[in-house]
Amino acid sequence: MAHHHDHGTKNLGLAFFLNLTFTIVEIIGGLLTNSVAILSDALHDLGDSLSLGISWYLGKKSGKAANHKFTFGYQRLSLLGALINSIVLIVGSVFVVIEAIKRLAEPQMPDAQGMLYFAIAGVAVNGFAAYKVSSGKSLNEKVISWHLLEDVLGWAAVLVVSIILMFWDVPWLDPALSIAITIFILYNVVKRLRETLFVFLQGKPEGVDLDEIEKKILATPHVASMHHTHLWSLDGEHHVFTTHLKLKNISQLKDIKQLKMDIKEMLKSEYDFSHYTIETELEDEDCNM
Repeated sequence: MAHHHDHGTKNLGLAFFLNLTFTIVEIIGGLLTNSVAILSDALHDLGDSLSLGISWYLGKKSGKAANHKFTFGYQRLSLLGALINSIVLIVGSVFVVIEAIKRLAEPQMPDAQGMLYFAIAGVAVNGFAAYKVSSGKSLNEKVISWHLLEDVLGWAAVLVVSIILMFWDVPWLDPALSIAITIFILYNVVKRLRETLFVFLQGKPEGVDLDEIEKKILATPHVASMHHTHLWSLDGEHHVFTTHLKLKNISQLKDIKQLKMDIKEMLKSEYDFSHYTIETELEDEDCNM
């Protein structure tokens, strides 16, 4: 688990430095080629670089061990990174659409050959960064991968448009493609944002059947009922399960210990929760919660 986290953080750091460096190159390239598309993409990448930097920092912080201040650790900081990145990408996408609409109204003919060279470099650099982050499992890394995918698709559009513009005078094609790509990315980012907010609000993780867990626990000998059952996720990957069990026909401490051991072993082997708590109450005992 620690190795995966360290690997994901390194990938975010690499993507951050690649994106920031190329953003500077984009600004210079946009001015040299007189391409509004490249300058617009440079501004968007500048926002991406900010998001990547925040994600990298929060990703590193989220790997810190639990302490008296944050008893579950810092893993939920990665959710904060995902939330910030989603908002930045949505705002950036809206800006790109507005600028593209303006360019549709007043199209300008850029240096097509210069656009071609920068587009090839853009696809290569952003494609490599997207590949490095695409294997990430956290919500933070998934949102970042959409950032980078948008950049790759944007540069692919610039590449196609630059080739077309070298043969035909159709400057409106660039903003039209920008709008189509941005809407596609925006749709997926909104889905990720909803998922992030759901985890923030401690909703039940997808892929875990709570009814199935309750049936298995209630089928355990001496378990009469369950209450105060909670299932939530720290960061979209690591889940927490807690419950109170009302016991029946049990009188010896060793039987209670064995029952708890059996249930915990089932939870560990079949569901791999990061944390679980089993509270037991005897027949004549009331739950003070």
